[in-house]
Amino acid sequence: MDTQELKSFNIIGIAVRTSNENGQAGIDIPALWDKFISEGIADKIPGKVDNTIYSVYTEYEGDFTKPYTTVLGCKVNTLDTIPEGMKGIVIEKGRYIKRTTEVDKVFEEWTRIWNSDIPRVYTTDFEAYREKGQNPEEAEVAIFIAVK
Repeated sequence: MDTQELKSFNIIGIAVRTSNENGQAGIDIPALWDKFISEGIADKIPGKVDNTIYSVYTEYEGDFTKPYTTVLGCKVNTLDTIPEGMKGIVIEKGRYIKRTTEVDKVFEEWTRIWNSDIPRVYTTDFEAYREKGQNPEEAEVAIFIAVK
């Protein structure tokens, strides 16, 4: 496993509160993606650092079986200006395990993570979709899981 120390950084995007219970996240997160793409949310984020799209999982009420918030957005230099209807969050510095998978296999990879013995801390986990990863033909996604 590839463990990395990451510095903190800021994300602005749109959010939904969801849960993996009864497949709810499987409804809510694709709907969030649809809104992000159809409404051109990335173009409305002020002070973007680059075009990488982050799908962030945070504000856990417990482990992965409990409610959490998903934020879909981009890295920014500051959270000083957050547009109405968007949410700003900080990805805290810390240790993260990095896993890489194809875009169409992200859910399968999360299932493996949920069934693993990774010492998760349930602070903030995220997926990074670089521009290459946004093209389904060349798609590769990095998943970062916060660990002890």
